[in-house]
Amino acid sequence: MADERCWRVEDGGARLDAYITERTELTRSRVAALIEEGQALVNGRAAGKAGLRLRAGDEVRLCVPEARETGVEAQNIDLRVVYEDSDLAVVFKPSGMVVHPAAGNPDGTLVNALLYHLDGLSGIGGEKRPGLVHRIDKDTSGLLLVAKNDRAHVSLAEQIKEHSVERAYLAICTGHFREPMGVVDAPIGRHPTDRKKMAIRESGRRAVTHWRVLEELRGASYIEARLETGRTHQIRVHMASLGHPVLGDPVYGPKRSPYPVTGGQLLHAAVIGFDHPATGERMRFEVPPEPRFLTWLERLKMR
Repeated sequence: MADERCWRVEDGGARLDAYITERTELTRSRVAALIEEGQALVNGRAAGKAGLRLRAGDEVRLCVPEARETGVEAQNIDLRVVYEDSDLAVVFKPSGMVVHPAAGNPDGTLVNALLYHLDGLSGIGGEKRPGLVHRIDKDTSGLLLVAKNDRAHVSLAEQIKEHSVERAYLAICTGHFREPMGVVDAPIGRHPTDRKKMAIRESGRRAVTHWRVLEELRGASYIEARLETGRTHQIRVHMASLGHPVLGDPVYGPKRSPYPVTGGQLLHAAVIGFDHPATGERMRFEVPPEPRFLTWLERLKMR
C-alpha cells in the first residue's frame, strides 16, 4: 500500500528534493527518483524536477509506493548475529563470503543469509532489502551493520558520512614500520588500467586511515587501522602505499609473499561503534579474528 504525505510550505526558496528529504526518512537520491517518476505533486501538478524552487503557500504532496519484493533468494545459510533489535542488527561476516550477489556469485552471499534470518528489511531504495550501510571485502572477516527499517538506514548512513561511526580493523602487514603510528591521507580511485583494482589518485575520493603498530612480528607487523573514511579496499591500498601490504593480499601484495598465506588478506573488521538511531545510545561491538588469522599471528610471534 502506498504511503501518501502532504505539507504546506511556510517559507519559500527551498529546492523540492531538499524540502522533502528534510521531512522524511528517505535519502535525497530516493526522493529525486520519486520526483522523476511523477510521485511528487506541487499544487496538484507533477513537479518533474528535483530542483524546483518552492514558494510560500505551495502544497507539496508525495506518494511513496510500497517497496518491491527483492529478486534475491533468501537462503538458510549459517549467520552469526552479534546483536539485533527492531531497528538494526550487527552481524559477523566470515572471510570468503561475498556480501552482495553479483556476476559469478549469484547466491550464497551475506545478503541471501540476511533475507532468511532477519525479520525486518529496509525499503529505502524502493526495493525491500537488508539495509547494508557499509561493506567489507570478500576475504575480510568481521562486523557489519545492518539497518532493518528506512529510518535506521538514513541515521546510520548519515553517521558514516559524518565520520562518527567507529570502525577499527586488525591486520598483519609485511615488514616493519619506521614509526609506531601514523596517518595515511591519500585519495583513492579506480586504477587507470586495471578496473578490478583501486589506486591512490589525485582525482580519487578523499581517504584517511589512522594506523598504529600493536606488535612487531618476524618479518611482519600486527597493526590496528581505524577508518576515517570508507573507500573500497582503503586499508589494503593505503598499507601497500607505505610498502607494507596486508599479508596474503592477492591484489596489492607482492607476487612472491614471504609467507605462504592462503585464503586472502589477513584483515579483520574487529570493532563497530555508533549511536543507536532510535535511542541515541552509544553502542560498541568487538569480535576477535578468525582462527586462520590467529594462527598466523601466533606463528609469526618473536620467541
